[in-house]
Amino acid sequence: MTGFDLPATFLAEFPKGWENVAAFLLVAAAILGFLFILFLFRFGFLWIRSIASRASVGLGKLFGMMLQRVPSTMVVNNYIKAVRAGVNVTVRDMQAYYLAGGDVPTVVEATIRAKNADIPLDWKTACEMARTRRDLLGAVETSIRPRIIDVPAQGSGRETIDAVAIDGIQLKAKARVTVRMRLDRLIGGAMEETVIARVGEGIVSAIGSAHSYKNVLENPDRISKAVLGKGLDAGTAFEIVSIDIADVDVGRNIGAELQINQANADKQVAQAQAEKRAALARAREQEMKADVMENRAKVVLAEAEVPKAMAEAFRQGNLGLMDYYRFKNIQADTQMRGALGGSAPEGGKPKTS
Repeated sequence: MTGFDLPATFLAEFPKGWENVAAFLLVAAAILGFLFILFLFRFGFLWIRSIASRASVGLGKLFGMMLQRVPSTMVVNNYIKAVRAGVNVTVRDMQAYYLAGGDVPTVVEATIRAKNADIPLDWKTACEMARTRRDLLGAVETSIRPRIIDVPAQGSGRETIDAVAIDGIQLKAKARVTVRMRLDRLIGGAMEETVIARVGEGIVSAIGSAHSYKNVLENPDRISKAVLGKGLDAGTAFEIVSIDIADVDVGRNIGAELQINQANADKQVAQAQAEKRAALARAREQEMKADVMENRAKVVLAEAEVPKAMAEAFRQGNLGLMDYYRFKNIQADTQMRGALGGSAPEGGKPKTS
């Protein structure tokens, strides 16, 4: 009996009508066996590797990753790496984070580095940090090795922090802030821009409270102590380790410049007030001249009425000829006295020799 005769003999033993069912089952078993061989060929190496690494990943989980289009090689390799490093994470956690759009290798590397440095960082917290901050590895590295922030920041358009002491002398300072990342405050904590702004404000306040610029030049560390004492890292994702004043230069004499500007302003105000008074005086002079001219015009008009009055007196007989001659003599005598005294009589002009 050959291998091809076995199915016919086997089927002959079944009751009539079961031949088709048995044939279907054999075909299905052959297909399942073939798929199982393909599955082992596809995931067998990963499965064996996970078992050998004591980070076992079941075949069912590998099949589920295939159905959900999750890169099983990436997940298994990172899971083995995390388990061997002692990170508490499951394959389901990695799979869920990948499906949520996360970068699994970055989070695994960050948690391993944190664990090696004895920094508490669990998988869930690391995933939340990775969603809120792109450079998670940089944050972990900064928490392990402090880094230096320049104040003012490079590329900000400013080279120094400028402040003025009480004596009016301007000082230009540069600072270097050594910070360490606090992973427990990374979520919701302010970043380095806030630290730079606060340190700059603290430097301005420390210099502004100094009575003399010489005191600052003699003891630059007074700025560092004053700034550190304010707790500028509160509410930020950093811990300020130290603040070092890199350079302090003397700038302009702002106090003298302000005094000069104030004096020039006072001078301009005084000149404006003097010009105003002079303009009022000139206007008053012109008004007085106009009044004099007006009064002179009235005098001329009044003198013009005298001949008319005398003519009327002659007509009415109230003025005689002798009275008229006496009046003319008095008038002539008055003009002569005025000419001798150097002034013109009323209604006349002084005579010149």
